[in-house]
Amino acid sequence: MKSSIHRWIPLAALIVASAACDSGKKTAGPAAIEEAEAATNRIDIPATVRSNLGITFAKVERRQVADTLRVPGSFELKPLAKHQYRLLLPGHVRFEIDQFDEVKAGTLLYRFQSPKWLDLQSRIDQAVAGYEQAKLKQDALDARLKALAKAAFKSAELETEATILHAELSGRKAELDSALTTATTIINAHGGPQENVLSIKDLLATVEIDGHSIPRYRSIGWIEAKAIQPGIVQSLAITDGSFVDETTLVITTIDPTQVRFRALGLQSDLAKLRQAPAARIVPHQAAGGDLNDSVAADLTIGLDADPGQRTIPLYANPLAPRPWSRPGVSAFLEVVTASTGGPVLAIPRSAVVKDGITYVFFKRDPLNPNKAIRVEADLGLDDGRWVEVKSDLGPQDQVVLQGAYELKLASAQSGTSQKGGHFHADGAYHEKH
Repeated sequence: MKSSIHRWIPLAALIVASAACDSGKKTAGPAAIEEAEAATNRIDIPATVRSNLGITFAKVERRQVADTLRVPGSFELKPLAKHQYRLLLPGHVRFEIDQFDEVKAGTLLYRFQSPKWLDLQSRIDQAVAGYEQAKLKQDALDARLKALAKAAFKSAELETEATILHAELSGRKAELDSALTTATTIINAHGGPQENVLSIKDLLATVEIDGHSIPRYRSIGWIEAKAIQPGIVQSLAITDGSFVDETTLVITTIDPTQVRFRALGLQSDLAKLRQAPAARIVPHQAAGGDLNDSVAADLTIGLDADPGQRTIPLYANPLAPRPWSRPGVSAFLEVVTASTGGPVLAIPRSAVVKDGITYVFFKRDPLNPNKAIRVEADLGLDDGRWVEVKSDLGPQDQVVLQGAYELKLASAQSGTSQKGGHFHADGAYHEKH
């Protein structure tokens, strides 16, 4: 009398046999008995099973597994990727952007109104008036001296007065230039890109405001602060509309594309790292992610090693952007330490599972994509992420990545391969009968 072997396997229960179990008793012929007892290394994985178990596949790759040094680390901003905007005068601030907004060079960030700017405008007014008065006096005296010279007459008193007026005019000019230079410095410090720089001549030029011609510096009530470089607004350091002192931090922007990868290597690997011909940054493996995704990088060995931890910083500049290359995101730095040995066929280490005392992986049947072939792994070198496979695998094959453990449960019992049979939806395994 035949018995049914029941074993509860929660995830493997989703694998449904193509033929239902016959609950009635039948007399099997010799051919059926022989077929039922024959071990099989193939498992049905139709679309419904792949979907329910979340089965994914990875391509076989040619990789230099033997010559790869793998170091964990994370991305960080480069030192010049961050820019801070501060006030040069105390004043009331009004924001024109918000946190996380993308800005370009020249984008208006905020405006501010300062009492000291009003004082500076008055100082310029006085300097302009004083210079113009001194200039009129100097011009009038020069005209008198010129007329006396034509009459062949000299006046020592007038010449002394001309010298005094000339010195006064120079002093007035210096006062005016100083005031205007201060004004241009303040405006240009907040004015954004270099092409927007204002000159003293620009500030003195007249503009039309409500039908009146006034110097440009007089038309500026709110000073505009513009972005110097493109980026993302990381933070607003003050409250909109608040009055703050000069040099106060207002906005911080970052350029998220200016990132580098930082890892800590072992000092014992320095000799290998110095001769490394290539490096790549590889993201953590995630469900649904592209296992083959990585980015080439230029490797730089840091200057300051840690004698206590016996480590040394490694910096890698990615040569192309990736969605996962963001500050704070962890990943791995893979450094090819030598070019000898050549590439070998390799699969992800996570695609290999232990079954008893052997290691197995599941290859997608090249002739039937709805079947997976259980293969006892003949493994070679292992770098922790990829492992060399020496047999039963071709360069065009695919292996099960997510779902390998569930297939192992479905194809093994007590460390041995299952005989022919199938699973019911309740998780019970039935031999063929």
